[in-house]
Amino acid sequence: MRIATWNVNSITARLPRLLAWLESSGTDVLCLQEAKIAEEQFPYEPLRELGYEAAVHATGRWNGVAVLSRVGIEDVVKGLPGDPGYDGVQEPRAISATCGPVRVWSVYVPNGREVGHPHYAYKIQWFEALKAAVAGDAGGSRPFAVLGDYNVAPTDDDVFDTAAFEGQTHVTPAERAALAELRSTGLTDVVPRPLKYDQPFTYWDYRQLGFPKNRGMRIDLVYGNEPFAKAVKDAYVDREERKGKGASDHAPVVVDLDA
Repeated sequence: MRIATWNVNSITARLPRLLAWLESSGTDVLCLQEAKIAEEQFPYEPLRELGYEAAVHATGRWNGVAVLSRVGIEDVVKGLPGDPGYDGVQEPRAISATCGPVRVWSVYVPNGREVGHPHYAYKIQWFEALKAAVAGDAGGSRPFAVLGDYNVAPTDDDVFDTAAFEGQTHVTPAERAALAELRSTGLTDVVPRPLKYDQPFTYWDYRQLGFPKNRGMRIDLVYGNEPFAKAVKDAYVDREERKGKGASDHAPVVVDLDA
């Protein structure tokens, strides 16, 4: 079974690439983030033609998450129970579903903007709500994983240059502590192998030749419980999909399971 996560940075802009990638990659389940589309405008039909059902939680031009599956979708939960919301709004940042033998969450963690900003506090609170929401499945006997754009680099090795991020979000002790708290529920960081260079970065900024210079970060993560982690046969970053015109600034992270 092949499971992947990908921040497509607008499914409308990326649809041709997404469809081509699904067809060529043999992915069974894709957790998708930053759809930037309303649910009623989601491209259900072209995905259905490729054999994929879609569970979608999206409201418009910002955020938006989905689970695409060709092995069935059941028990869909839209939104994060206990979501603290931002500025009075609960944003579409989480969706969960059972796909065949595996239950997954697709999550798009708040960016945080800058340290001290209200959005940064919201990010930490959102992590607390996520931990509470997944704790039961994390400790269960069924393969379970939380996949998505976490907007946090777990360690200093997960950024191209620690000095470039000093005092910024994505690398602060509070954000990394929130990740550690999430893992404490029984989840393991399924670290993909790099297909080029030493570190498996998943995101490269469009600016300043970020991708050609490999000025990247590993912020798209797969956190699986013990049954999931034990079933992993391979994991890698499909760096090729970050190349070329019209690419997302994130690359897919692919996990192969013996499930």
